[in-house]
Amino acid sequence: MQVPFGYDLIAAGVAVGAYGTFFAMPWRTLPVPILIGAIAHGTRWAVISLGGCSVQIGALVACSIVGIVATPIADRMRLPFAAFGFASVVSLIPGVFLFRMAGGLVELIEQGEKASPELLLSTVADGTTAALIFVAMTFGLIAPKLLIEHFFPRTEEKIGR
Repeated sequence: MQVPFGYDLIAAGVAVGAYGTFFAMPWRTLPVPILIGAIAHGTRWAVISLGGCSVQIGALVACSIVGIVATPIADRMRLPFAAFGFASVVSLIPGVFLFRMAGGLVELIEQGEKASPELLLSTVADGTTAALIFVAMTFGLIAPKLLIEHFFPRTEEKIGR
C-alpha cells in the first residue's frame, strides 16, 4: 500500500520536528529544517517513484540537496550544521530495512541449521541495503558542505578573525 504523497511529506516534517525538539533545537528555528526535510523527502520520493532509481540513489540525491541548502542557512543562522542537517534527513533513515534485517537474524538464530538459504539472502540483502543507504546519506550530506566551505569560505575565515 502506498501512502499519499502529501501525507508522506507531513509525516516527514513531523519526524524532523520531533527529532529537533528532542535534541533541544530552538523552537523558532524548527520550521527551517522541517521545510528542508519535507523537500528532501519529496525529492527522494520523486527520484524513486518517477525516476525509477534505487532507494540508495534517492537517499543520495535527497541528502545532497539538504547539504547544499542547509550549509549556507545553518551558517547564516549560526546553528551547528550537524544538528540542522541531520534533523532534516532523519526521516530518510532506513528503519524498515534494519527491522527486517533484525527480524531475519532472530529467525536465523531460532531456526539454526534448518534455516533456508532464502532467509539468509533476504537478511543479508536488507542489511546491505540499509548500510548503502547510510553511506549514501553520509556522502550526500557531507560532500556538499565540504565543497561549499572550500570554495566559499565564511567571511570571518577570509579575514583571519
